[in-house]
Amino acid sequence: MPITPATATHSSSSGTEDAILLELVDENGVTIGTAEKLAAHQPPGQLHRAFSVFLFDERGRLLLQQRAVGKYHSPGVWSNTCCGHPYPGEAPFAAAARRTHEELGVSPSLLAEAGTVRYNHPDPDSGLVEQEYNHLFVGLVQSPLRPDADEVGATAFVTPAELAERHAKDTFSAWFMTVLDAARPAVRELTGPSAGW
Repeated sequence: MPITPATATHSSSSGTEDAILLELVDENGVTIGTAEKLAAHQPPGQLHRAFSVFLFDERGRLLLQQRAVGKYHSPGVWSNTCCGHPYPGEAPFAAAARRTHEELGVSPSLLAEAGTVRYNHPDPDSGLVEQEYNHLFVGLVQSPLRPDADEVGATAFVTPAELAERHAKDTFSAWFMTVLDAARPAVRELTGPSAGW
């Protein structure tokens, strides 16, 4: 069962409630500690480990997700296929695969590392700050989506031209273009020149 709101807790083996913790990292991505999820996003933000996934269909179209309106951070905006935070000690690759399945009900048929990007993006609507060391992943999705309505408001597969049109009229997450631009070399390698990424 997915647990994503910043204030959500989960039961430990002793039956007590534990706060969701994120890995704090230095500028080189080396773990230096942990912080509670919401606290890490309070201004000015604490640099923490995150991941972003970009999945494509057989036609080279990017799967976008509209974040559910109940999300604590950037609700209702469009963004990349999946993003989130590894639990402390969890490999970013494993976290990316886990959250993709939890949010969209699918496992990528291919998932590959696509580098990292460091950014600082305040969210003017919530007042929270994305101060992240982000691990990027690209891959393929070939199964029907089964989105979790608590996580995902809508989905869409888009070509580069359709993305440009949608980006001009819809609201996207503050980090979307940063992570997409950083992932583009791997996206082009995955989708080939004819896809236009």
